[in-house]
Amino acid sequence: MRLNGQRRWAAAGVVVATVVATLGVAMNAPAGAAPGCRVDYTANPWGGGGFGAAVKITNLGDAISGWTLKFTFPGSQRVAQGWSANWTQSGANVTATNMSWNGSLATGASVDIGFNGSNAGSGDANPSSFTLNGTLCTGQQPPTSTTTTTTTTTTTGNPPNPGTRVDNPYAGAKMYVNPDWSAKAAAEPGGSRVANQPTGVWIDRIAAINGTADSRGIEGHLTEAVRQAAGSPLVIQFVIYNLPGRDCSALASNGELKATEIDRYKAEYVDPIAAIFAKPAYKDLRIVTTVEIDSLPNLVTNVTPRPTAVPQCDVMKANGNYVTGVGYALAKLGAVSNVYNYLDIGHHGWIGWDDNFGATAELLFQAANASGSTKANVVGFIANTANYGALKEPYFTIDDSVNGTSVRQSKWVDWNRYVDELSYAQAFRQRAVQAGFDANVGMLIDTSRNGWGGSARPSGPGAKTTVDTYVNGGRLDRRIHLGNWCNQSGAGLGERPKAAPAAGVDAYVWMKPPGESDGASKEIPNNEGKGFDRMCDPTYPGNVRNGNSMSGALGDAPLSGKWFSAQFQELMRNAYPAL
Repeated sequence: MRLNGQRRWAAAGVVVATVVATLGVAMNAPAGAAPGCRVDYTANPWGGGGFGAAVKITNLGDAISGWTLKFTFPGSQRVAQGWSANWTQSGANVTATNMSWNGSLATGASVDIGFNGSNAGSGDANPSSFTLNGTLCTGQQPPTSTTTTTTTTTTTGNPPNPGTRVDNPYAGAKMYVNPDWSAKAAAEPGGSRVANQPTGVWIDRIAAINGTADSRGIEGHLTEAVRQAAGSPLVIQFVIYNLPGRDCSALASNGELKATEIDRYKAEYVDPIAAIFAKPAYKDLRIVTTVEIDSLPNLVTNVTPRPTAVPQCDVMKANGNYVTGVGYALAKLGAVSNVYNYLDIGHHGWIGWDDNFGATAELLFQAANASGSTKANVVGFIANTANYGALKEPYFTIDDSVNGTSVRQSKWVDWNRYVDELSYAQAFRQRAVQAGFDANVGMLIDTSRNGWGGSARPSGPGAKTTVDTYVNGGRLDRRIHLGNWCNQSGAGLGERPKAAPAAGVDAYVWMKPPGESDGASKEIPNNEGKGFDRMCDPTYPGNVRNGNSMSGALGDAPLSGKWFSAQFQELMRNAYPAL
C-alpha cells in the first residue's frame, strides 16, 4: 500500500503496526550531500505468518541520484517477494537498492517500495531503525490500530474533510450502496445477507446517464450518495464503459457505438458525465471511475499476428479510437477534482504472460497521455473486473515444481507468470511505474465473484504425482480454463469490499454487481447493441482463446447486465468467506 498522512489504515479487524523514522544523527553521509531521511514502514499481517509491508522513503537532505536502504528484522521475518527495489536479505539484515527508474530523489521527494513477507511470529515487532545511504534515521511513532467494517474504514486519527483530495480514496471512507442493486439482492432468498454491500454503477450506454426503466441515472445515484454520506467521506464507484467498437473480442459486451463513432463518444457520453460529476452539489463525494474495461488489453492480445487475433480488434487498433477515447475520458473526468480514475488491466489469466504484461503497461501509459490527458489523471489500476480469478492461491506458488517440472509448465498455468490476482496486481503496479506512471499509483481488485467456496473448494495441496495433479488438486479457481469469462459455474462471492487490504492495493471492491449477467446464453434481440457470444453458451466447445475447452457457463442467462437470479443464488452458496 502507499502511505502518506492519510494512508495508515488496515483491513477488517487487523492491527497495522507503523514505524516512522526521522533523521536524528548523520553517519557516513555520501560525499557532497547533506544527509537527511524519513522512512515510513507499515506491516499488514494476513495470517499464517504472511504479511505485506509498505515502505515509504523520503529524502530530507540534498538531492541524491541513488539510494540504499538497510534495516534489521527483530524477529524471524523473511522477505518473500518485493517490488520497486532490488531486495536482498542476509540473516535478519535486509537491503533494498533503487531500480534504474526511481534512484533520483530531490529534496523532499519520496519513493514507495514494498514486499510480501513470511515467517512472522505473533510477537515479532517491526524494524525500529533504518539507514539510507549510511545515514541513520531514528525516532519512533507508536503503532496505530484500526478496524474496518465491510463498507466503512474507521480510523483512530482525524479523517480528512470529505472534499479533500487524498491518496487512497477508499481510506477512511464509507462506500456507496446502490439502492437499485440492493433491492434486487434483498428480494432473493437469503439476499439480505449481502444487500448492504457496495457495488459499482455501470454506465454502459448513453441512456444510462439519465437513467433507464430499471435503474436511476447518474444524478440520482450521486444525490443518494450525498444522503448516505451524511457529511462523512464516501466513495461512489462508476464503470465508464461505452467506447466505440467496445470490447472487440466479446460479442456479449459489444456496445451501441460503432467503431468510427468517437465524436459521439466524446459529445454524447463523456462530456455529459463529466458535467454531472462537476456539479457543486457533489464536490464532497469521492467519485471513483473504472475507465473502459477490456478494450485496451484486446489491442495487445487479440490483434494480428497473434493466433488469437479478431478482425474487429485489428480495426480498433488501426483507427486508434480506443486510445483516443480512453485519453479523452481520463482528461475530462480527471479535470474534476474529486474524481479518481482507475484503468482496467484485465486479469492474470489474460495479461499475466510475458509477451502481454509489459506491452499492456506501455499501451496504458500511451492512452493516459493521449487526447490532452496526462499520467496525473490516473490514480491507479483495477484487476479482475467482472472476472473470476482467485484472489490468492494458497496451495501452490509459481515457484513450485513437481519431480523437476515447474508449475509454469502445468496445463492450468501454461507458462503464465502469476497464479492469482493479488500477485498479478502487485507486480503490475511495479511494471506500470516502470512504464512511466507515478510511483504512488494504487490497485483495486474486483473480488465480487472469485470466492470459489462451497464443497468443491480444496482444503490442501494436490497430489504430487505430476505437476498437473498438484495444480489441479489444489487450485481454488475451479474453472475449466483460465480464458472462460461468462457466467462461470461454481463461482462464489469473494472477499467483501474493504480498504487497504494488502501492500499496494487501495481496496478490494465489488465493481461487478453480483447477480448481473455477463451475457445471454442464447440469442436475445435487444436495442443495446449486445450480441450473442458462444462463450456464454454452456454447450460451446470453445476456441483458441480458451484452449478449445468447454465454456463452463451457466445456462438460461439473460443479456449482460440483467439480473440473473440462478447465478446470484449460486454465488451466495459458494461464497468464501462464507456468508
